Amino acid sequence: MKNLKIALLQLMPGNSLEENLAKGADACKKAKKMGADIALFPEMWSSGYKISEDIEELKTDAVSSDSDFVCSFGELAKKLGMAIGITFLEAFEPLPRNTLCLFDRFGSRVLTYAKVHTCDFGDECRLTAGDDFYTAELDTEQGMVKIGAMICYDREFPESARILMLKGAEIILVPNACPMEINRISQLRARAYENMTGIATVNYPFGKPDCNGHSTAFDGIAYREGEPGSRDTLIIEAGEREGIYIADFPLDEIRFYRRTEVHGNAFRHPGKYGLLVSEGIEEPFIRECYRK
Repeated sequence: MKNLKIALLQLMPGNSLEENLAKGADACKKAKKMGADIALFPEMWSSGYKISEDIEELKTDAVSSDSDFVCSFGELAKKLGMAIGITFLEAFEPLPRNTLCLFDRFGSRVLTYAKVHTCDFGDECRLTAGDDFYTAELDTEQGMVKIGAMICYDREFPESARILMLKGAEIILVPNACPMEINRISQLRARAYENMTGIATVNYPFGKPDCNGHSTAFDGIAYREGEPGSRDTLIIEAGEREGIYIADFPLDEIRFYRRTEVHGNAFRHPGKYGLLVSEGIEEPFIRECYRK
């Protein structure tokens, strides 16, 4: 398989759903010309990560998964022959969800994921959390690849990427909307390293409140055959400015590495990890805003 190219669409959102549809479609067309196999949007592109305090307004801002906005990106994926990961505030009961839909190059919806770890200490307390992590076989021009997804705050829980690895994910897509600084970027580097997976994260650029660009991609290959010591797994780190950044994943090399190295699921002892699935929370970690 040739290298898999993912376009990180580090874009400034518009002021309406219509503006985001038009700007998003234009960016996808540019990504295709740049050789992308997948185009990925930052978190909740439909609204530009706007979460109204007014519940009725929040529900009005939400779009259904079969809305014209979402389906238009499926049609565009088919027209371009390129997979598109579109993000949106999804109409859902009792409250909207923070959702990613991945369309393959034939325009088929192959993956729908709603953010599991909603930021309940902030505005996302008004959203419905997703219920699981999913993977999908994605047919690209370069061949088949197993794709998983997590969204922003999911990154801060090792379990998110670990479950996706256990479900076979080779590449994890991560839409984002927050300041990407050394510690958050280090989390992504760690998730790629410990699971031997590629991770592609796209953020909003500087100028979008509480965001600063720095979209990243990591290939997870800590040790390369024939090279001494460990290596930086970073493929690309964007700056703060708006732009389309191509992350080039050496998938054949990633697969070889996963077959031969010691991380991932090679030497785990899950029978000894029972405490990890306990729902008990003790001080100093008790938070009144926590929702199950």
